[in-house]
Amino acid sequence: MDELNERGLPLAGVKVVEFCSVAAGPFCGMLLADMGADVVKVEAPGGDSLRTWPPLTGGYSENFASLNRNKRSAVLNLKDSADLSLARRLVLDADVVIENNRPGVMKRLGLDFSSFRRQRPDLVYCSISAYGQTGPRADEGGFDLTIQAAAGVMSVTGEPQGLPAKCGVPVSDFASGLYAAFAIAAKLAHVRAGGDGAHIDVSMFGCTLGIAALQTSEYFGAGRDPGRLGSAHPRNAPYQAYQAADGYFAIAAGNHKLWVAVCDAVGLAHLPEDPRFLTTTDRARHQADLKEILESRFQEQPVDHWIDVFNRAGVPHARINTYSAALADPQVAHMQWVQALDLPGGARTKTFVSPLRLDGRGLPVRLGPPGLGEHTDSLRAAFSANLREARS
Repeated sequence: MDELNERGLPLAGVKVVEFCSVAAGPFCGMLLADMGADVVKVEAPGGDSLRTWPPLTGGYSENFASLNRNKRSAVLNLKDSADLSLARRLVLDADVVIENNRPGVMKRLGLDFSSFRRQRPDLVYCSISAYGQTGPRADEGGFDLTIQAAAGVMSVTGEPQGLPAKCGVPVSDFASGLYAAFAIAAKLAHVRAGGDGAHIDVSMFGCTLGIAALQTSEYFGAGRDPGRLGSAHPRNAPYQAYQAADGYFAIAAGNHKLWVAVCDAVGLAHLPEDPRFLTTTDRARHQADLKEILESRFQEQPVDHWIDVFNRAGVPHARINTYSAALADPQVAHMQWVQALDLPGGARTKTFVSPLRLDGRGLPVRLGPPGLGEHTDSLRAAFSANLREARS
């Protein structure tokens, strides 16, 4: 795959300082780094706790590597005056700051937005926290699980009679990182046009409610809480996972034409005339009956058969893949989304790179994930040299 060179990336030349750990903040920083930003990750002497998460390859966390490519690492003890001074110089030299500490922590360190506003009115400063920088819950901490619980995700995840379940992918962390990166990029465009910087307040709670637009609008419109439907859809059918003779697959007949195509493909051409299934609303209301009818037919043949049937019928369909199967999909290979990644210490692994393309070209992995404090000395030397030049 032809990749963009560093100078051709949209955020080339943008300097970012990241005071973040684990997921939401580091994911945001990596999204900016993938787009060309120079991201310096400031870590405490013990490092981002994600560095300890298994699996470990050559002693290095694969989880950490997946969220911290294209970054440099500086270890700073912010309780030490010299290190705190270097942190301040890093911020003053940056275009963007990302932090995901509890509200008040950066202020106590003198590293909050207000401490730099006079000297750097163009600074874009993004704070990611569990509930936001102000309000009755601002002082509370939170992780993906607790935010999924608080924001309602766990009330609509799983089977109708099942126990509360979280989404298997940490959606609160990653949605918040995406919101943050979008807001930062938008504000950078404003600054480049001559505007001032800003303090961006990213609430994981708010972001998780934000991506639940269909669920909150259902509540606003119907006055009732949406519930668990497993893989089914509250307003559409057939639109869920079904059991075949040897496993499961999913189909999504998202309109009437596709519904008719499903019926024709499985030899049930009379079903569109059934009073229970005349409209999308009817089918959604009677989807338990519809599932029973369709699944009795699906269980006569294996998954491969039905994948072939719906492929020929033009009905959106998919196997229920494991991650190993998903990563082995020929589309992944075509897009070259899985690439080799060098880890500190000489070990090599694979990683899923940015899925984005600009003008048909992918975003490069310019730097592997850094060793803890790998760039501390070079950053100290660079700022010391700059200080000597300023004094001479």
